[in-house]
Amino acid sequence: MTRWPYTHGLHDLGNGSFAYLQPDGTWGWSNAGLIESRGETLLVDTLMGLDITRNMLDEMRRKVPAAARIGKLVNTHSNPDHVLGNELVKGAEIISGRAAAEEIARMNPAGFKRMADDWQQLGEGGEFFHETMGVQFDFSGVTIVPPTRTFERELTLTVGEKTVRLIDLGPAHTTSDTIVHVPSDRTVFTGDILFNAATPIMWAGPIENWIRACDYLLELDVETIVPGHGPIADRDAVRAQKRYFKHVREEAWRNYEAGVGWEEAAASIALGEFAGWGDAERIVANVRALYQQFGANLPPATVPEIFGAMGRWRKRFGRHR
Repeated sequence: MTRWPYTHGLHDLGNGSFAYLQPDGTWGWSNAGLIESRGETLLVDTLMGLDITRNMLDEMRRKVPAAARIGKLVNTHSNPDHVLGNELVKGAEIISGRAAAEEIARMNPAGFKRMADDWQQLGEGGEFFHETMGVQFDFSGVTIVPPTRTFERELTLTVGEKTVRLIDLGPAHTTSDTIVHVPSDRTVFTGDILFNAATPIMWAGPIENWIRACDYLLELDVETIVPGHGPIADRDAVRAQKRYFKHVREEAWRNYEAGVGWEEAAASIALGEFAGWGDAERIVANVRALYQQFGANLPPATVPEIFGAMGRWRKRFGRHR
């Protein structure tokens, strides 16, 4: 068990590392991080829109004076709940893996606003988006500010007297998933490589690479793990997520071999020890991605179509199963 409560706001991890948490970590409610040393700062991710990112930055400035000027911002990956507030970190060098930067540059925030405003025109996918994110977040006024510096595989930075390692462990959750490792603090900010007590979702894969990413985290000399969603964690959370992937892969393969369709397979899989995790409907997206990995001839699916399938699952089973 970790010693930090799962409460909203900035948590001092000691020695100049901080975690910003947004319970309960469901769709869009991501975590962020702050690293400070000798007046220099690095921010790990922004949030799902300008208002909540502004609130986060205000709290950081009140509690950590050096955060009045963020020198570096790392976007761990390209999902909107980790990048839509980039424009508020004025003057910072923005850094990400190369593939993530390319995806962020292509992002269209007006599309999120249209999905939020016109969700009824998008069928079941629009209904699910409206339920999970459309009424929770304000997508208006966002200008995409992509990273200004990119790297492949690994980049070492200096923040004051701290060495900070950026390691891209993707493709896994997305095509490029960076963790931010602070060796002197025995701390790592994982982005969405780790969901703690929440169901992960595989937009990219392959699943074997995400399992290897879990192994990489387990091999690090760290005691504090800040996930992309959910409470501050330790190695037990990483081990649990690894078990989830192995379980879903095994059950999806069994159904695939039996000729069961991907959506029916997702509905049939018993979640066992993972049944209490939030957003369990993500098994639908995970099974579809696995079927494609197994070689199923599936037509390309849009995000609204996948959202629609997850919405059907949630209506049948609920957020937990």
